[in-house]
Amino acid sequence: MSEPLEAFLSSLGPDLQRVDSATNPKSIIVFPASIVRVLMLLRDHPKMKFLQLIDLAGVDFPDQPMRFHLVYQLLSHPTNQRLMVKIHTDGSVAIPSVINVFPNANWYEREIWDMFGVPFDNHPDLRRILTDYNFTGHPLRKDFPLSGHNEVTYNEELGKVEYKKLDLQQQYRTFDFLSPWEGDWESLLKQEHEAHQE
Repeated sequence: MSEPLEAFLSSLGPDLQRVDSATNPKSIIVFPASIVRVLMLLRDHPKMKFLQLIDLAGVDFPDQPMRFHLVYQLLSHPTNQRLMVKIHTDGSVAIPSVINVFPNANWYEREIWDMFGVPFDNHPDLRRILTDYNFTGHPLRKDFPLSGHNEVTYNEELGKVEYKKLDLQQQYRTFDFLSPWEGDWESLLKQEHEAHQE
């Protein structure tokens, strides 16, 4: 990590939770309420000039209390440096939108909302962007069932798309619609074994 960046990070004070030097590019973890202030400082500081938000990604760790990690990837053209700014949230409290700092965060934040269900405060148009408006759930959560919740078909007689409750029926199979972490695997394996013995 460069000396100016180290000096800058030490000046963040209570906004900074932790610096993770093991990642490449370097990453810092800040409090969700501080994200707008930290990104503005990184963008406007004369020695930093992180003028470009390259990406905003989400990761789900369902076994952690703060299960959603949001990663803001920044690029400074003048200093040729990259930096990841991370925040951790449980998804129950809205994260401040950073559209006023980086306008291209608009679609990134909509994607995070659509895929993970993490809400953003003061977003001008927070609606689904990758799934359709009648979609149920958030498909990149680890507890989202692989089969989904609804079946989508096109009805030629009516000339429109119809949504039906998903009904999976296969001989010798039961679908519990639970995530792999929650399913009752022992009883399912026992049922499958008994079915094959008949």
